[in-house]
Amino acid sequence: MASESNEAGEVPALAAEAVLQVSEEIPEGAEEVKGYDFNDGVNWDKLMDSYKYVGFQSTNFGLAIEQINQMLDWRLSQEPIREGEVEDPEIRANTKCKVFFAYTSNLISSGLREVIRYLVQHKLVDVIVTSAGGIEEDFIKCLAPTYLGDFALKGRDLRLIGMNRIGNLLVPNSNYCKFDDFMNPILDAMLEEQKTQGVVWTPSKMIHRLGKEIDNPESVYYWAYKNNIPVYCPSITDGSIGDMIYFHSYKSPGLIIDIAGDIRGMNDEALNA
Repeated sequence: MASESNEAGEVPALAAEAVLQVSEEIPEGAEEVKGYDFNDGVNWDKLMDSYKYVGFQSTNFGLAIEQINQMLDWRLSQEPIREGEVEDPEIRANTKCKVFFAYTSNLISSGLREVIRYLVQHKLVDVIVTSAGGIEEDFIKCLAPTYLGDFALKGRDLRLIGMNRIGNLLVPNSNYCKFDDFMNPILDAMLEEQKTQGVVWTPSKMIHRLGKEIDNPESVYYWAYKNNIPVYCPSITDGSIGDMIYFHSYKSPGLIIDIAGDIRGMNDEALNA
């Protein structure tokens, strides 16, 4: 049975309550949604600051920028002195935040490699942790280029013509052959130094050596070598480098890569930060 009708011109109370709900007072200091006004010209600092107030994922991007700036600006002198800490004001003023930078291989495979290289070249990071592909793709790109392809290309068809697909990127198989040529003399030298000098090769020490040998300023790890920035890769054998070590073990067996040594190194970096 239909509900009792309202008087003419009167909004139903239930509808009014649902649609015209009175808002509580907005808390003081609440931030308004507002984008950057390009009529003011392009001011990069103000543009980056504006992302925080755009909304949706832009706000997360803006918060990330804010966090990175805090990391770069922080000094120990900003903190109260704790028991056992150094008290010298000059040392505290020059003690910066230790920045750990971790990424997966696809960032090196893509054009973001050049951004990462810039950060390492200019000492904006202190410790790097990455995957095997994040190491080898950097060196491979020094030897031969990676090309744009398409996500829809079929791996089976590409394999038949000696091409490898990484997302929408294409890497000719000949690039890995060039990498093999680059790696083999270095692996020979590493084995010889292990035998004659007692060198214990950890993944980070190996990456340091590869950065020295590539001698190419386009390389991320060339700059890590030059700036003495440690690069940790616990999964160093999980990729083409693993294949190179495997093939090398048949021609010249005996090379040992000490992963446990880097576990200590990585943990000590955090403990001593």
